[in-house]
Amino acid sequence: MDEFYFSGKSKRKSSSICYSHHLRVEIFCAVIDVQLQELNDRFDVVSSNLLLGMASLNPVNSFANYDKGRILTLAKCYPNEFDEVQIRDLSYQLDTFLIHMRCDNAKFSNLQGISDLAKALVEANLVETYSYIYLLLKLTLILPVATATVERAFLFMKQIKNDERNKYENLSRTIVKE
Repeated sequence: MDEFYFSGKSKRKSSSICYSHHLRVEIFCAVIDVQLQELNDRFDVVSSNLLLGMASLNPVNSFANYDKGRILTLAKCYPNEFDEVQIRDLSYQLDTFLIHMRCDNAKFSNLQGISDLAKALVEANLVETYSYIYLLLKLTLILPVATATVERAFLFMKQIKNDERNKYENLSRTIVKE
């Protein structure tokens, strides 16, 4: 496995890659492709936009994941909260927000999550200044809780439905036997 890998049938073209490295890379790429396909199958475009937008609001490492376009796409997922004018105003707020967060204030330098960012905005009295960003932060924090609640409700309904179906099946079996 430590011998040099030869691509193709020719043994004359030697490379600096050994067989074990070549196999690891091939397996690694194949596994990544399978995982990517599975994620693409599980998440539709709207879900992906929600997740990417939420990640773009994350303040870790001085907003390393910040992406204004993704945040605006996230806002468009909430048409009852953001109309065209509010999205335009959100765009203006985002322009100054990142500069303010990175340069002006030490309170925002070591934040560990979106909830910390929301708390810091309240503590710094910047909720009015960045009202649309704060609204988007609140919606982002509510989304996982709301999703989990809905999923629990559907699971509970499924259990009730299965219990009732089993009762009717047992009842019909006893009627048929009699």
